[in-house]
Amino acid sequence: MQRACLLSTFGTALVLLTTGSAQAATQIDWWHAMGGGLGEKVNDIAADFNARQDDYVVNPVFKGDYTDTMMSAIAAFRAGKAPEIVQIYEVGTATMMHAKGAIIPVYRLMAEESADFDPSAYLPAVTGYYTTPEGKMLSLPFNSSTPVTYVNRDILEKAGVDEVPMTWQGLGKALEKVVDSGAADCGLTTTWPSWVMLENYSARNDIPFASEANGFEGLDARLQFNETAVVDHIQRLAQWQQDGRFAYGGRKDEAAPKFYSGECAMMMGSSASYAGVRDNANFDFGVAPLSYDAEVIESPNNTIIGGASLWVLSGASEAQKKGIAEFFEYLSSPEVQADWHQFTGYLPITTAAAELTRKQGFYEENPGTDVAIEQMTGSAPTENSKGLRLGNMVQIRDVINGALEKIFAGEVGVQQGLDQAAEKGNALLEKFQNANS
Repeated sequence: MQRACLLSTFGTALVLLTTGSAQAATQIDWWHAMGGGLGEKVNDIAADFNARQDDYVVNPVFKGDYTDTMMSAIAAFRAGKAPEIVQIYEVGTATMMHAKGAIIPVYRLMAEESADFDPSAYLPAVTGYYTTPEGKMLSLPFNSSTPVTYVNRDILEKAGVDEVPMTWQGLGKALEKVVDSGAADCGLTTTWPSWVMLENYSARNDIPFASEANGFEGLDARLQFNETAVVDHIQRLAQWQQDGRFAYGGRKDEAAPKFYSGECAMMMGSSASYAGVRDNANFDFGVAPLSYDAEVIESPNNTIIGGASLWVLSGASEAQKKGIAEFFEYLSSPEVQADWHQFTGYLPITTAAAELTRKQGFYEENPGTDVAIEQMTGSAPTENSKGLRLGNMVQIRDVINGALEKIFAGEVGVQQGLDQAAEKGNALLEKFQNANS
């Protein structure tokens, strides 16, 4: 932490020096949602770019959490005071791409500025969320993560579980051993349950979350998770909730302490949670891939991402566009991406950055940090595992999480709860469709 503070101080000084020594430099505002140490790292990245040239100054500005940042950018755009770059979380993608006249697609910007930009250099499973149906990138992936399984090796050893099964069927038997042996009070918990247990379960097992290729092929997409194997999966979790193999812990990351404390033997959560697990787990822990359902698929698909990307807003001047293109080239470089990946736990956005990280020995020195990369690149994304492109997805997640809470509390049956969630979610999709048609 001391080193991070020193870097942040040094980075801030570089920004001030650059601004003071190059008054004619073109200013580029970058609004973001990275607080704490992540925000300090963002400052360092901008400061390093600013120090490398005299034509542009990128000014990172923390605007609060993802929702706050997105709402602030929308309000600022309407008032004619928008930043040039804004970080938007993945569930805001549909909103941004349908904001008529508000954005400059990254693929177009990079082409117009003759930037060094090769879409094939980026990880397809990462960029899938942010591309058109034709594969053209609308925004630049920045901080991307995907769900993995964190395990308490001490508890598993005590329970006689030698390895983490790859399938949900095998996982059920392993968790039964954990609970029956008394090695832990709870087998498994999860953070971000809609993201992990519905959205990524669907992608991992190559089943649709919604129609129209999960929304990529039209605004008339409607939710389908209440008609697929997701129903059986949530029924399984509800049963496990009764016998101790699963414990619901909250809508976001409130479940993490259940794993940190040793109450639960395993936790499914973001790959970007690695640092938090490392810093809070007073036990031998490991990282395993997200399970797949052997009754649904023979070989698992890639999982889909969470996190955010960088959008360019249309108020940028010609000089600012040139600077943004140059900054995006810098941000996509293997060295910058490898450093960001290793510091934060987020995925690198390019194959070259992942290869550089491996060559630097980071994965060997930090076992488990490569699981997410292998999980995301082990298969080519399909129509069901490319990502989601659904309007009002933030509200839809809230609806799903509300239904899950009632299901796990025994207040409503699984099918009924998911039917109700789909009905409410489809009303939100229809509202978004009507507003953008």
